Amino acid sequence: MLDNQTNSLCKLGKIKRKAVNLDEIKLIKTEYFPDSPNFPLVIKPAVKGVDLTTWAKNNREFLQAELLKHAAILFRGFHVTSTEEFEQIIAAICKEALEYRYRASPRTQVAGRIYTSTDYPADQSIFPHNEHAYSPTFPLKIFFFCLVPPAQGGETPIGNCRQVLARIDPQVREGFVAKKVMYVRNFGDGFGLPWQTVFQSTDKAEVEEYCRKNGIDFEWKEGDKLRTRQVGPAIIKHPLTGEMVWFNHATFFHVSTLEAKIRNYLLSNFAEKDLPTNTYYGDGSPIEPEVLEHLRQVYQQQMVSFTWEKGDVLMLDNMLAIHARNSFVPPRKILVGMAEPYTLSAS
Repeated sequence: MLDNQTNSLCKLGKIKRKAVNLDEIKLIKTEYFPDSPNFPLVIKPAVKGVDLTTWAKNNREFLQAELLKHAAILFRGFHVTSTEEFEQIIAAICKEALEYRYRASPRTQVAGRIYTSTDYPADQSIFPHNEHAYSPTFPLKIFFFCLVPPAQGGETPIGNCRQVLARIDPQVREGFVAKKVMYVRNFGDGFGLPWQTVFQSTDKAEVEEYCRKNGIDFEWKEGDKLRTRQVGPAIIKHPLTGEMVWFNHATFFHVSTLEAKIRNYLLSNFAEKDLPTNTYYGDGSPIEPEVLEHLRQVYQQQMVSFTWEKGDVLMLDNMLAIHARNSFVPPRKILVGMAEPYTLSAS
């Protein structure tokens, strides 16, 4: 039922590649971290003065092929210094960045379509996930930019989704394929994002139309509060490589994945149906605790960390790589931009 990894990589090899300019390629060098061969690919300038925006624009096909192969690329040593330059790099590779809509985490818009990576408190870590994996429309690429390195900690660990899928127990995979995943979200209860922020609208009719269009059940509760339910797949096909990918928020949105202090507070103050986020099998039945713990272990076993350096730009294929965040000592300013929207119903 699932394509194996060998067949997936064979399909990857069949993707058409345009001829590359060898003179352009000579301007950069590629390597890996000593303790993490093959993931991520690290690209550095081979000579002084290489402008990443210009080089990336001239080498889109090369970068796309390398990203599909490696799932993650870290650009280091190009002396990227500003939010504007970061947005130009995204545009050079993907034409334009996306607006952050149907939100799940607090972010501050810095400029244009560039945002803070997250506004969660510095003492909290963030569990590994694919960006917007709960959403009918999600970005195929996500970019991070280190404007101010953390004083301590604050890494953005990344993991290879190909390895995640391979390590999940086959029975667990089969169960999710058969039942899918249900996401239940509540807005306006005083914890988490309000629906006006999530949907970027204060018009209830506009929110309802978005939900209907995207197969999301909605329920207005007393006091201008909103509850939504939606069912989505746990495993989907990558539109470019054709391989099957574990891509969902079943673990990330489940209350048991939260840090103990936050989890205990929520369970003490909210009925289960009113939790800000929670997940179930698609038929509404609970996901077994041992299944969730197995998934958490699989995610964490794949994570690779590196210390942020000022000017670093990290590009992920959002379906082939997961990302997380470690707690940190301020200051830390990591910016994020998303690109290339993909709507699941179009697959």
